[in-house]
Amino acid sequence: MFHRIRRRRAEEEIAGILRQQAEFQARMAANQAPLPHLAQPAGAPEPPAEPAPTVDDFLPPELRVPSHDQVEGRMMPWPWPIVLDSEVVACAACETYRDWLIISTRDQVWLRCRAGHEQLEPRLDTAWFNRHSGPSDATHATFEDCLRHLGH
Repeated sequence: MFHRIRRRRAEEEIAGILRQQAEFQARMAANQAPLPHLAQPAGAPEPPAEPAPTVDDFLPPELRVPSHDQVEGRMMPWPWPIVLDSEVVACAACETYRDWLIISTRDQVWLRCRAGHEQLEPRLDTAWFNRHSGPSDATHATFEDCLRHLGH
């Protein structure tokens, strides 16, 4: 019983402190005037602005990463089985269920098995791909180059 009384008193004290702080901030906001050394007279001319110096971009061209609109798609290896809606996804042609290559292109996700069969997976989307993929380690000019890079 005494702990309830102590807790209620503590809550009342906290509420009183918060109320005092809010009143103080309201008074300060009402009494605040612009600082005289920051205000300029109405007729004073503005100093001429110096042009900003031009500098090259931060990164040299060989270190820049292409944006999403500059690449056709992205791929990542996925050695584990893919389980969607309590069902293991298997290749429609050879029925393998692991060692996938996941391809994200044009807001679609495609699965490619080790044998080279590809199938559209409508239950996966680009957001799922972005959550599960890491940073890109390379860019390739052709689809075949990327397949070779990923070991397929």
